[in-house]
Amino acid sequence: MPRRIAALLAFVVLALPISVFAQKASSAGEENSLVIVFKDGRQKSYSMSDIARIEVNTTKAPVVSLKGQNHFLGKWRVGDGMGGRFYITLKEGGVAEKSMGSSHGTWTVVDNEARISWDDGWHDLIHKVGNRYEKVARGPGKSFSDEPDNVAKAELVDAQPL
Repeated sequence: MPRRIAALLAFVVLALPISVFAQKASSAGEENSLVIVFKDGRQKSYSMSDIARIEVNTTKAPVVSLKGQNHFLGKWRVGDGMGGRFYITLKEGGVAEKSMGSSHGTWTVVDNEARISWDDGWHDLIHKVGNRYEKVARGPGKSFSDEPDNVAKAELVDAQPL
């Protein structure tokens, strides 16, 4: 059974980029989209920025989920905004841990950002800026859209395998 799951996952991972590339030529102006072609020839296009995950259900294998959060999974070394550093670990299932303060939190991906809500009320997000990542922190009582309390470098030091 694990071989079937791995084979199905490999097929989906390899087939999606090929399908998107093939469709890209015929649908000019629709960059970064996923196009689904139905058996009757109809097509439906979805912007990649709107897709959180792709699930394939079959009668022979469990659901395979390609989550947008996969590239954030692992251990991150981040700045604390005062010149120090600590670690944030983002795990499957939306579990987050950190090496300072309240160690437990939850996380999700929104607009290509890992948004973390800690049990102590702090909110961090990790996102890509140019060719690097940064961690943006907001204190208790603030939302992800409020002015940050600090911004610091973030570096993935131990990625979790997909």
